[in-house]
Order: sequence, then structure tokens, then C-alpha cells
Amino acid sequence: LHEVTITNHFYMGKYEITQEQWETVMGNNPSSRDKGAKLPVTDVSWEDCQEFIKKLNAKTNGGYRLPTEAEWEYACRAGTITTNSFGDNTTPNDANYRDSEIGKSVAVGSYKPNAFGLYDMHGNVWEWCEDWKADYQAGAVTDPKGPATGRYRVLRGGSFDFDVSDARSSFRYSYSPSYRLYYNGFRLARTP
Repeated sequence: LHEVTITNHFYMGKYEITQEQWETVMGNNPSSRDKGAKLPVTDVSWEDCQEFIKKLNAKTNGGYRLPTEAEWEYACRAGTITTNSFGDNTTPNDANYRDSEIGKSVAVGSYKPNAFGLYDMHGNVWEWCEDWKADYQAGAVTDPKGPATGRYRVLRGGSFDFDVSDARSSFRYSYSPSYRLYYNGFRLARTP
């Protein structure tokens, strides 16, 4: 445990990016297992997310990006200090994880939002973050970012195919930035 202070304002996507949104920007749907306009896009690597963001920013006023790991956890916690944004105990009524026994992703917004109005921060699909994975710095930090280089990029939030313990606010997962898996997706952050 260590204290993290976020001083830079940012917006966080209310939902995970959907297959419909991905198709609008990229012209294809990489999701391999389950298809549906309102399902989160899956089978996207960190590198694919960067290409999506590049194209989205070219079509809009820009500023879209992946959240830093610290921003993601701040948004997930929504002012709480418990295991999850809704308390210390998680049930299948709270999130889509392995013991929910759904066995696939569900439409974004299918569960109650956290206190910040953000949906599916726990479970459904893993969400890529901007940072390379590294050990946390000791002591309190302000606006932390991962190192400039690394081997693995961070994902947060858990997924339908993982245990509930992986969906807690503080859990960190990582993969090579080129990996595409059926339980990985993302949500956007935006710099004002």
C-alpha cells in the first residue's frame, strides 16, 4: 500500500469501448468469440488500442488516450478504500467474473456504476492502461507513470474468465503489448 495523489484533471470513459465503437473507427471487428454492438471489443492488443486512439483523435478534437494505471485505479475506487468500489465482498450481482458463471462478456453497463458513474470497472474484460509494468515506488507519489520502457503493459479490472480476487480495485495484470486475447479490452481517458 502506498499513497497516490492525482493532480492532473482527466476524463474517464463511462463504459469499456464497444464493438460498435471500434467498428466505426477501425472498420472491422476483431472480437473472436462473442459478437454484439454493445459488447466490449476484445482481442485487441495495447498496440491495437494505440492505433484506435490515433484514428479517433484524427477524426475528433483529440485528447483521447489510455489511462495511466494510477488514473485507472483512482477512477475505479471512486473515493473508496475497500477491496472494490462497492465494498469488500463481491457477488455475481456486482460484476461479471468467473463465479458469475456467465462465461462471456456482457453488454457494457449491465451492472450498477460506481460512485463516479463508471460502469464495469470490476470484471467483464481486462482493460489496458498506458503504463509499462514495474514495481511501485516506495512511499507517497504524485501523478505516477510507469517507466519509459519495459516488457509488459498493465491491465486492470479483471474479466469474466478470471477469479473475483483479480477484479479488486488494486489488482495488476500484465501482458506483452502485442498480445490479443478474448478477455482483453479497454476504456478511454481524455485530457481536457
